[in-house]
Amino acid sequence: MNRKTLSFKEKLVNRKSTLPKIQHKLCNYILKNFEELCLTTIKELSNKADVGISTVMRTINALDYKNFNDFRKDIYNEALPSNTKFSLKNAFIHSEKLKTNTLTNVWDKSVDLLNQSLKTDLIANFDIAVQYIEQATSVSILGTRPYKSTALYLEHLLNEFYLNVHQLSGDTDATLDKITKMAAKDILIVFAFEPYTYSVINAVKETKNQGNDVLLITDYDSSPIIEYASVTLKLSVSKDHFSIVPIIALIDALVLELGKRTSESSLDKLRTLEDTLIRNNVTYHK
Repeated sequence: MNRKTLSFKEKLVNRKSTLPKIQHKLCNYILKNFEELCLTTIKELSNKADVGISTVMRTINALDYKNFNDFRKDIYNEALPSNTKFSLKNAFIHSEKLKTNTLTNVWDKSVDLLNQSLKTDLIANFDIAVQYIEQATSVSILGTRPYKSTALYLEHLLNEFYLNVHQLSGDTDATLDKITKMAAKDILIVFAFEPYTYSVINAVKETKNQGNDVLLITDYDSSPIIEYASVTLKLSVSKDHFSIVPIIALIDALVLELGKRTSESSLDKLRTLEDTLIRNNVTYHK
């Protein structure tokens, strides 16, 4: 049986927890800034990651590289395919900020984030994520701080046609209690973006320990949760502009695809809901 060859990122994620603290820190920096390191020098990496050059060398040796050039070459080769929708030079050249009004500026940045998020890994893992949800007996959803709103949005859409949905974001003190009650084929969907919270990290670890699958929606490969996820959907984030637009777009796509795959039963449930709302004068109908 052929073993799957690990990608550079996968090898980094698997190995970093076995390395000393300072090397672990460097690995997280590399994962977080992956596409910007294709042309960096060892000195630049050392300065930006705030570690010594000797730490850089010890780390790449621990990752089975004999020299920095081979290490950087693998970063370049793996980063290149994920930039097919926009030029690599965008990762290195920061254009001058446009003097536009707030609406136009926010709109443009949101569109940029959507385009940056649409990468090969996201497209490949999307179908896998839908299969996990489709095959689950029930879906639990967890998001904290600003991402509680995205968890609630996903719950609202799934409840339109998917009956077994449990929201864990309302009372984080009771999250672990609810997770221990998950059945064998239940799945946990988690929104985890930097800064990560211990309540989410502990919930994911407990879910994994008891054998349930975790669908992780996150930002960086350096996420402390990524090693526990059954499937990961990674989205781009801006360092100077907070936005949940890519998350909302992803949620819409997940729900739409689930609806397409379960179209017959989903339409019946939506029609029943629509009739109920009209009959009880909840929604306006001519």
